[in-house]
Amino acid sequence: LFHHRKPGVHVHVIVIGAGLLGTTTAYYLAADGHRVSVIERAPDVARETSFANGGILHASYAAPWNSPAAPGQFLRWIGRRHAPLAIRLRALPGLARWGPQFLFHCRSEPFERALLANAQLAVYSGQQLDKLRAHTQLDYHANTEGSLAIFHSGSELRAAMHEAEQVAHLGITSHHLTAAALREREPALAETRLPLVGGLHYPDDQSGDARLFTESLAARARELGVIFHFDTPVTGLARAGRRVTGVHTGQGTRAADACVLAAGSYSPLLASSAGLRLPICPVKGYSISIPLTPQMQVSRLPIIDSARKIVLTRLGDQLRVAGIAEFAGYDTRTDPRRIRALLADAADLFPDLRDSDPEALEPWAGLRPTTANGRPLLGQSSVPGLYLATGTGHLGWTFAPGAGRIVADVVSGRRPALATG
Repeated sequence: LFHHRKPGVHVHVIVIGAGLLGTTTAYYLAADGHRVSVIERAPDVARETSFANGGILHASYAAPWNSPAAPGQFLRWIGRRHAPLAIRLRALPGLARWGPQFLFHCRSEPFERALLANAQLAVYSGQQLDKLRAHTQLDYHANTEGSLAIFHSGSELRAAMHEAEQVAHLGITSHHLTAAALREREPALAETRLPLVGGLHYPDDQSGDARLFTESLAARARELGVIFHFDTPVTGLARAGRRVTGVHTGQGTRAADACVLAAGSYSPLLASSAGLRLPICPVKGYSISIPLTPQMQVSRLPIIDSARKIVLTRLGDQLRVAGIAEFAGYDTRTDPRRIRALLADAADLFPDLRDSDPEALEPWAGLRPTTANGRPLLGQSSVPGLYLATGTGHLGWTFAPGAGRIVADVVSGRRPALATG
């Protein structure tokens, strides 16, 4: 990460995308004194991938998907009806280049490098979120009491404890809980139909509604002068020679001194108009939001069920259940079978959810911008005038406060507190 602009020089910056990362970056840029415009194709902030994610900011689970165990897991899941991962035929052409790169980074050495880098960024991001919350009084159903990871077999628990040891020196604390202690900590787990061998409590994890956070932060950004242009799709990047000088939209070309590409899974499509290839693949994730009645017993802390690749997070008067990785290209339709599977998984943990009204569920699907090496793309690109704030994969909520601060630092000509490249 580097930039040759002198610190303190204020410029006009266009941020492409008003999701978590785009809005956070815009806020920090405006706080630094820049004139900021955010261009967004949706009618408001956080209407796509940031709309209904799992809700947990977990430095504890900052590992990328490309672990040494991933290829074997993928093979075992092929053909399984309710597997946590699926690959649609229509997505195969798009995986021709990305897939081999992903497998290359499944080796132990690159995986461990990515794990440590992601964990560092997640810790830094949590620190930035604490500062944001203290200075801006954001309202987003924040819970700062940590998360619980639960395990159904001894081998899963031992593997998680080993991973926790690898990142403990970064300040990521974990406490082992026996099955009895787990149920004592969260009495709602006493009725679960699943075997529990124990768990890990991560006291420094946080949770909250990402959409509400983004909406609240956007309001603060407007107070700093940020202008949001909604219902304005960006069709390409404007250039003078190699340098990016603005964006083309359906409403004309908008000029800027610098552009930040924060368009999630759609970032590669726009980057290609500047001759830049980004190693990002869209991976569909699903969630359901379940209205809760006073009689329903569910956990107060967020639950991470790594074996079934789901998270369950209480957000006000609803429970958010999220998971599944589906390679389906840019298809954002919700598959009813996936929605039913999420509800069934949640009800296995908390049987009271079997009384949920199916008509009251709020299903959702969004595309995670997943890089081949499991690390985000942040800072100055190889194209002058173009900065990247994308590639956060399944850790977009976890990374957003820290990543936005880093990108704003680079645009402003400062050395970030945390290097990511």
